[in-house]
Amino acid sequence: MKNEMKISVTLLSSYLYCSRKLFLEKVLMLEEPPKESLVMGTIRHETYDKINREEEAIVTSITKKMWLEEIQEKYKKEYLKFLKKAIAENKERLLEVNLSPIDAYKRSYPFIMEESVTRSNNIHSFIQANNVFGKELWEKLTPKIISELKIESDELRLKGRVDQVHVYDKEYIPFELKTGKMPQDGVWPSHRIQIAAYSLLLQEHFKKPVKEGFVYYLDSKQKRQIVINPYMVDEVKQLVDDIIELLKSKNIPDFCSNENKCRKCGLREKCYNENEVNNLLKVRLQS
Repeated sequence: MKNEMKISVTLLSSYLYCSRKLFLEKVLMLEEPPKESLVMGTIRHETYDKINREEEAIVTSITKKMWLEEIQEKYKKEYLKFLKKAIAENKERLLEVNLSPIDAYKRSYPFIMEESVTRSNNIHSFIQANNVFGKELWEKLTPKIISELKIESDELRLKGRVDQVHVYDKEYIPFELKTGKMPQDGVWPSHRIQIAAYSLLLQEHFKKPVKEGFVYYLDSKQKRQIVINPYMVDEVKQLVDDIIELLKSKNIPDFCSNENKCRKCGLREKCYNENEVNNLLKVRLQS
């Protein structure tokens, strides 16, 4: 089992979105041009990651009772520092999609500020209720947030990084942070399967049942719950089988039946150029 291929959880989502595109990217090695939404999503994602990694230092620095406004200001200052760093680290990618660092800052600012207010309010309420500070405040604070948790399983043939894991007294809850439009109800199928896969990975890793997960749609500022059920195990395992077969296949999947997906796809022109695609496949098979 250890020598078998492990599938990235993000490939499950990609496969559900469009198996043909996945084949073009992973088998024929075509690269989609960068998109503005993806670059902005990366900046927000990296900012939240930096925030989660440094929150212990922020919390333990609160060694005395502070007014809510003081805690909010402390969080705001740190969060903006992380945002500026994430923008600087993605400067070249921003230029590729014709966005300036200032544009990225203005677009990201409201989301980051809302997050800083939410967390600082939670800290203040916890202090008011428990009268603890510094290291003790951090030790007792719930939930703890583990960011970018790298996890894999030989048994499941899966690997990936969970955006966030919220830990409540040994209960582990996966969170996926998503930009872009959210569905009217529930979550998109690809997001649901990601949460299901991460739940199975967490369950195996921590030896604790995972009962639920959440998708947080950043643009809409809404959390959507996904209840984990036994049928998801078979669903995830079947998808892993299907993707491994796809990656080894010599046959290109059919075109996507969703015109909206095709319209937005950066590989659309190459995808519909069947001569080019077939030639790339011949070269790939000969290598």
